[in-house]
Amino acid sequence: MAGHSKWANIQHRKGRQDKIRGKLFSKLSKEITIAAKMGDPDVDNNPRLRMAVKEAKSLSMPKDNIDRAIKKAIGGDAENYDEIRYEGYGPGGVAVIVEAMTDNKNRTASTVRSTFSKAGGNLGETGSVGFMFDRKGEVVYPASVGDADTVMMAAIEAGAEDVQSDDENHVILCADTDLNDVSTALEADLGESESTKLIWQPNITSDLDLEGVEKLMRLVDALEDDDDIQKVTTNMDASDEVMQAYAASEG
Repeated sequence: MAGHSKWANIQHRKGRQDKIRGKLFSKLSKEITIAAKMGDPDVDNNPRLRMAVKEAKSLSMPKDNIDRAIKKAIGGDAENYDEIRYEGYGPGGVAVIVEAMTDNKNRTASTVRSTFSKAGGNLGETGSVGFMFDRKGEVVYPASVGDADTVMMAAIEAGAEDVQSDDENHVILCADTDLNDVSTALEADLGESESTKLIWQPNITSDLDLEGVEKLMRLVDALEDDDDIQKVTTNMDASDEVMQAYAASEG
């Protein structure tokens, strides 16, 4: 179970979250409402809703917000959304996957295309970069839950594929179709996780220097500012020194 680069899969950055917390909560609420509308509004009987609620809790979303989002679906007040995936290349030839949830596909497609173009990238056809990623389930535990060997054994018994442990977290990966079963088995052994979700894990990465990272993250930030965009994933990789320099420049 080899580790994977912690910088390879850019999905969330704490500093960025703090700046756009209101917008982030809005996107989380949308996912919770849609999950509850498409399936059972009971978290215990709806794996997608369970994951959405857990993700919201891990990002400190208030319980009242979560409850309102579920009640919106139960009350029939939820809008109809289409889930769309866009693929393209960002600055430096980095592969980018954009996951959207929209009530107007034409508007969203136009905005995404324009955002890529302004950032020096190109929006491609579906599948144009998807082959550079594998769909995986990801379960995250704090380091305090146990040492690396303990978590590794629990992960193997639960049917996971990969584990990466560091001073802060244990990141456990599994096949996307096994996420519910693996996370349930892990919780029976290790307790409730910090985060359980589906991710796009790069199988090919693009290494960037500081200038490249800055250009790419301007694209990612612009995409994430759009209310229709739920998640942005890239196959960017960079050295710890470059990422530390980038973090310092962001202040």
